[in-house]
Amino acid sequence: MDLGAARMSADIVLSCQGLVKRFGGITATNNVSLQLERGARHALIGPNGAGKTTLINLLTGVLPPSSGRIALLGKDISHLPPHQRVRRGLVRTFQINQLFESLTPLQTLAMAVSQHMGQGGNGWQALGHAPRIANRCEHLLAQFHLTEVMNQVTQELAYGKRRLLEMAIALACQPSVLLLDEPVAGVPAGEREELLQTVAALPADVSVLLIEHDMDLVFSFAKRMTVLVNGAVLTEGTPAEVAADARVREVYLGQADHHG
Repeated sequence: MDLGAARMSADIVLSCQGLVKRFGGITATNNVSLQLERGARHALIGPNGAGKTTLINLLTGVLPPSSGRIALLGKDISHLPPHQRVRRGLVRTFQINQLFESLTPLQTLAMAVSQHMGQGGNGWQALGHAPRIANRCEHLLAQFHLTEVMNQVTQELAYGKRRLLEMAIALACQPSVLLLDEPVAGVPAGEREELLQTVAALPADVSVLLIEHDMDLVFSFAKRMTVLVNGAVLTEGTPAEVAADARVREVYLGQADHHG
């Protein structure tokens, strides 16, 4: 491998090659290849049924691939279970919240931080005598605009705050790669701006793959975009290149404009 190829390889944090997923006679993911660079702000877009969720489930280990390869930080993870991928730095949020309704944001984050630090799952009980856990929780609460509601039970939080808490939990795992699955889905208009600003301010050393229908968020956030249609990659490029592609406007962006 020459020096240029080695440098390029080192800059790729997550990749898949020839990824295929079949459900019986249906091919949901058809020979998809994708590379996520270090520090990326990369969006995955496409119409409903394009295969975006299936691809994310393959990348995170929820589904096994029918064929193809997935690599994280240069290591093959194609057949690792989800929890081992998380330990290696690949973390996702979900389109539908996966939260502990009866816990507060502080308790939830203390649990997530303590587990990541190898302190067990009852981190909130150790907050008073575990400064590292307390400091990390304080930082995450501030970063995700949760300080004012940190002692409010999650089931009472506004939906936008629940979305912010889910991202804070993901960052508590200190990922190298973060997959954001429709972070503004279902968030009322009045709560969206805070969430959009928080997504824009995610740490630069975390490589982000964003799956989203909201074109305002996609084009304000992404430096690179991949368009998926019928389970296959239609095109990839900068936001300007994708926006100028007549095929993209026909199958996706035109629909988004039509529906507002």
